[in-house]
Amino acid sequence: MTNRKYFGTDGIRGIANLPPMTADIALKIGAATGLYVSVNKKAKRVVIAKDTRLSGYMLESAITSGLTSVGLDVFLLGPMPTPSIAMMMKSMRADLGIMISASHNTYEYNGIKIFGPDGYKLSDENESEIEKIIQNLDNYDLGKIKIGKAKRIDDAQARYIEYIKGTLSKELTLDGMDIVIDSANGAGYKVAPLTLWELGANVISIGDTPNGQNINQDYGSTSLENIIDTVVKNKADIGIALDGDADRIIVIDENGEIVDGDTILAIIAKEWQETKKLKKNSVVATILSNIGLEDYLSSQSIELHRTMVGDRYVSQYMRKNGFNVGGEKSGHIILSDYSTTGDGILAALHILAIMKKNRQKISDLAKLIDPYPQIQKNFIIKEDQAPDIIQLRDLSEKHQRKIGDKGRVLIRLSGTEPLVRVMVESKDKKLLDQTLTEITTSLNELLN
Repeated sequence: MTNRKYFGTDGIRGIANLPPMTADIALKIGAATGLYVSVNKKAKRVVIAKDTRLSGYMLESAITSGLTSVGLDVFLLGPMPTPSIAMMMKSMRADLGIMISASHNTYEYNGIKIFGPDGYKLSDENESEIEKIIQNLDNYDLGKIKIGKAKRIDDAQARYIEYIKGTLSKELTLDGMDIVIDSANGAGYKVAPLTLWELGANVISIGDTPNGQNINQDYGSTSLENIIDTVVKNKADIGIALDGDADRIIVIDENGEIVDGDTILAIIAKEWQETKKLKKNSVVATILSNIGLEDYLSSQSIELHRTMVGDRYVSQYMRKNGFNVGGEKSGHIILSDYSTTGDGILAALHILAIMKKNRQKISDLAKLIDPYPQIQKNFIIKEDQAPDIIQLRDLSEKHQRKIGDKGRVLIRLSGTEPLVRVMVESKDKKLLDQTLTEITTSLNELLN
């Protein structure tokens, strides 16, 4: 993959009003993406959704200007979960989908995720082609292109809710269930609690008062204190925490314990294997998923396939190989029979369906895997001091050799933030702590 100026591991992301998240660059991205998808003179259509960040207004307007300038018709959905994009593209016969969101990041950040005509996030190769067009925009004669139009769609939320409810058995109701839903003051703040309520649940909704600046602040899948307190205080059956664009989920059991993406994958894989829905007896996860997940799946004769970090890579691998359950420890759960990307609300509905069908508490379902102790630590990269990828790879391989078959070590650059991310995993707690201490010393020398 060639060096790219704008795209990272999950679209384009950065601090709003600083490159690449400026109105000027967003306009160019819109125009270049429109030119990329317009391989013929046929009129093209694009749907755009966003989360609740204040900068979403600026970027939405700029991207829309770029797209309409090259002849695309734009349909604006307003605040909607990222996974709704593919569904709405199909519903509206669109050729392109764009989500304006920085996912789990704080409000200062924003991002642009692009979905191709097939409803899947663009590949690295596709993104590189768009980067080339951006660099050569001055060479295009836009004066000969018919300008497109933009229109707001008012019923997008209702369409999405009906779609995800339709993935469940028609007989399923959530009557009698007390559910806490934390929408992170983000894109799911309306559709998530409404979906659960329509299915009959007693809904306790938190993180549902966005003001443009509080997305992911003290609420959501990366800030679990409030939802844990709310579940315990209300003696709820389950807590469901989404992130800013509602494409990931972390579950809280009735005792206030965290159920992460690995455990959610195990619960769904077991149920789908028993009901003959699990394709090719396989699950896809990333290199960050716990060995405990691999041990459990192996005990059930389910094969675990690992990819690079990023739900986009999980989705691409699933699609290529015909698998239908995959995800990440961080909570991206992809059920590809119904969605092309991670969908926190969809995953929640299927966990709730399993609870109802089996008449089991979520804490009982979560006992499937015995995770290895794992520590993840981030190291801030100072401006203009990014370490060489080869240095990080060598450091990772050095410590993996030292820990041997007693655990795993992973050191990598973040694709979304100026961070080096470290993961160490081992059943031997003493070895785990010692390895992390040695890596911390090495990285502090490398980054300072």
